[in-house]
Amino acid sequence: MPLTDTAIRNAKSGEKPVKLFDERGLYLEISPTGGKWWRLKYRFDGKEKRLSLGVYPDVSLKDARERRDAARKLVADGIDPSENRKAQKSARANRAANSFEVVAREWFAKYSATWATNHGERIIRRFERDIFPWIGGRPIAEITAPELLTVVRRIESRGALETAHRALGNCGQVFRYAVATGRAERDPTSDLRGALPPVKGEHFAATTEPKRVAEILRAMDGYEGTLTVRCALRLAPLVFVRPGELRKAEWADIDLDAQEWRYTVTKTNTPHIVPLSKQAVDILRELQPLTGRGRFVFPGARSNGRPMSDNAILAAMRRMGIGKEEMSGHGFRAVARTILDEVLGVRPDYIEHQLAHAVRDPNGRAYNRTAHLPERRKMMQQWADYLDKLKAGAEVIPLPQRA
Repeated sequence: MPLTDTAIRNAKSGEKPVKLFDERGLYLEISPTGGKWWRLKYRFDGKEKRLSLGVYPDVSLKDARERRDAARKLVADGIDPSENRKAQKSARANRAANSFEVVAREWFAKYSATWATNHGERIIRRFERDIFPWIGGRPIAEITAPELLTVVRRIESRGALETAHRALGNCGQVFRYAVATGRAERDPTSDLRGALPPVKGEHFAATTEPKRVAEILRAMDGYEGTLTVRCALRLAPLVFVRPGELRKAEWADIDLDAQEWRYTVTKTNTPHIVPLSKQAVDILRELQPLTGRGRFVFPGARSNGRPMSDNAILAAMRRMGIGKEEMSGHGFRAVARTILDEVLGVRPDYIEHQLAHAVRDPNGRAYNRTAHLPERRKMMQQWADYLDKLKAGAEVIPLPQRA
C-alpha cells in the first residue's frame, strides 16, 4: 500500500531502523534517533543497490517519488544512478576547482612575484572589485565572450573606459593561462576586439618650449611656501624622475658625496641610479638639516613618518599660476626628454636610460643600471647648467620646427 503524508508524520522510531515502503523500490527509513531518510532499492547489472533520495520533510513524499522516477529512468537507459551521482559530484567539484577566480588567483600567484608591488596590487584589486563578483564562480571553460563583455561594459558604464580595457586585457591573460594548463579550450577575449570604444590618448601636461620652461623655472625658484615643497619644486626638473619616486625619496638612498641617488623603480621593480648634478646636491644639502634626521627627504606636512602628499607639488604650481594644461609633476620628464634630444643633442639611449625606460642592446638584452653611467653623469650636469642658463635669461634656442 502506498505511503501517505499522514502515515509518515505519525511513524515512530524503534530500537532498530524502521522501513516504510512506498512503491517501485521507494521506502522511508526511520533511524532510532528519529531521522527519516528516503531510499531507493534498485537492481543494476544483476546486483541490488541502494540510493539515497534525501531527508523528510525537506524532501516531501511527492519530491521523493519524482526522484525515484528519474532514477528508474536512468536504469532503464542503462545508467547506474549511483555512479551517475558520483560523476555529477565530481564534475561540480572540477568546475569549482577550475572557476575563473581560482584560475585567476593561481595565475596571479605564479607571475606577480616578478612585478612591482603596486602593479600587482592594482591588478588583483581590479579583479576583486570588477570581475570576481560577476564571473568569479563560473567555470572558466564555460565563460562566453558576450558574458565577459557584459562584465567589462559594467566598468565602462561608470566612466572608467581605460580600466575596462585593462580589465579585459588581464582577463585575456588568465584565459590564455587556462588554455596552457588544460582548463579551457580558447580565450574568448579575442572575440571582443573592437567591442569597447578606444581610449583617447592622454598625455601628461608639459610645456617643452624652452622660453616658457624658463618662465616656469623662475616662478618655482620664487616660491614662498615651505622649504620642503620649495626644494621639491627646484629638484623635480633637475632629476626628472616620476613624481611618486621624488616625493617618496629616502635619505638612506642618497649619497651626496658620491652625487648619486639609488633606488628601485616602482613601476618596473628594477634598480636605478640618478646621478646628481652640483645644483641638485646643493638643494639637498640645504634641506638636509631640516629633514635629514628622518626617513623621507620630503616628509608630509603633518607627519615626518609619511612622505609628502602626491598633490603638494601640483598645488604649489597652481598657486604660482602654472596652469594644469602647461605643466604637471610628470611633465618634467617630457621636458627633459624633448630638450635633451632636440636642443642639446644628447644620444636618445642615454636619455631613455635616465628616464628608467626599458632599453635593450642590439642582442635584446636589458642594460643594467650602471650602463652609460659616466655619460649620464655628464648629461645630468649639462642639463642642470642648461636650466640655469634658461632661468638667467640667456639666449634661448627654440625647438626645431616639426614637419
